Amino acid sequence: MKLSQLLAEVETESKYKDCEITFITDKFGKIKPGTVFVCISGRNFDAHTVAKQAVEEKGAVAVVVERATGAKNEIVVEDSRKAYSFMCAEYFGRPTDSLKMIGITGTNGKTSVSFLIKDILEAAGKKCGLSGTVTNYIGDKKRASSMTTPDPFELQSLFREMADENCEFCIMEVSSQALSQQRVAPITFDIGIFTNLTQDHLDYHGTMENYKKAKHMLFENCRKVIINDDDDAASFMKENIPAEIITYSMKNDSDYTAKNPVLNGESVSYELVGNAMISRIKLNMPGEFSVYNSMAAAVCAKETGIEMGICKKALRESAGVRGRMETVPTGTDYTVIIDYAHSPDGLEKVLSSLRKVYSKKIITVFGCGGNRDKTKRPVMGRVAGDMSDVVIVTSDNPRKEDPERIIEDILKGMDKCKAKIYVECDRTKAIEKALSIAKKDDVVLLAGKGHETYQILNSGKIYYDEREIIKEILSR
Repeated sequence: MKLSQLLAEVETESKYKDCEITFITDKFGKIKPGTVFVCISGRNFDAHTVAKQAVEEKGAVAVVVERATGAKNEIVVEDSRKAYSFMCAEYFGRPTDSLKMIGITGTNGKTSVSFLIKDILEAAGKKCGLSGTVTNYIGDKKRASSMTTPDPFELQSLFREMADENCEFCIMEVSSQALSQQRVAPITFDIGIFTNLTQDHLDYHGTMENYKKAKHMLFENCRKVIINDDDDAASFMKENIPAEIITYSMKNDSDYTAKNPVLNGESVSYELVGNAMISRIKLNMPGEFSVYNSMAAAVCAKETGIEMGICKKALRESAGVRGRMETVPTGTDYTVIIDYAHSPDGLEKVLSSLRKVYSKKIITVFGCGGNRDKTKRPVMGRVAGDMSDVVIVTSDNPRKEDPERIIEDILKGMDKCKAKIYVECDRTKAIEKALSIAKKDDVVLLAGKGHETYQILNSGKIYYDEREIIKEILSR
């Protein structure tokens, strides 16, 4: 491939020597002869400082930079992150041109909505790819997922595999970080979906306003946008976008509305009204948020031309998502639920749903991640303490932080809560404590880890699956 072909969609600010290229990367350690090296200024490292080394020592044939470095055959661009995304798309032959792209963004619900859409489309005979937090799919082939939205090279490689395997649709979760870092800049989405916006990721974005603006970026490059009209940020998400806008709601007069909802401990059902039709939807997942998630999926499928009868059947038969209100079989007379809730709003919604259907004690085990938004820790503590009967505050993924300091931050929000509070830094011991407290008809909620089968400690990542932990504890 020629360098000029790689830069076809990139606006350059300097002249360069065209040449054959064999590889592209933004990682210094992956450079080999024939590589184009894209220099990105990150939080911890500025790759511009090794631009000359990339050429002189590693054999790069060109470097893409935001400022002059003195490296041979450097190409100056305004935004090297954005340039890298477009270059990766060209390197893999612009695979999304042959895929119908569905992007989902929001604080909560992205994973559940993406899997529900996949269930519906596959029930309609459509071959799908999926890119998301839990796992990636190319048809029925699973691929490991390292983050919600991968880096541009990994992302475009995944799209290439989807296109080569003749997938018709690609459903992807789009994170706010990915949007702000221009990872999806080359993609025109056929449909973009907004689920909700609540506090999260302020360690990265700094303010809720910046977080909201990052989410909005998805809808600036969509043909059609589906928006949760009940969310406070809905009006902002509708502003200054070229796409056709479709809304869904439980409370407002929208294009699609959920009427007469019935919620219980195992499922939700409601009448989906809109677009000159009424259809009774049932989903075997509890909680009001499941109404919203299934509405987003059904509306998306309907807008792609899928018959509502297929939508209804697929939603009714959906097995759900691992780590999302997942009931763990224990053989006990109490219930154990694992959920990924790791934001104040996510935790509040899960506990609110449990409170509506469980009359006995709610015992919540949770912690907060290290090296992430510290401001949400006391807020989550207050939510857990106000909405549970017993709370065991523990460790989540402490990363490089002291777990006990994280717990101290959480406890600052719990001084006036009604729940009985225990502190146990060791997560396994915390789970064991919760199970020992639980009585008949109580519910134990393990919040925060969900689908994860690991813990990230100061020493690195270790294997940690709460399902196996529960089984091992109960076997004793």
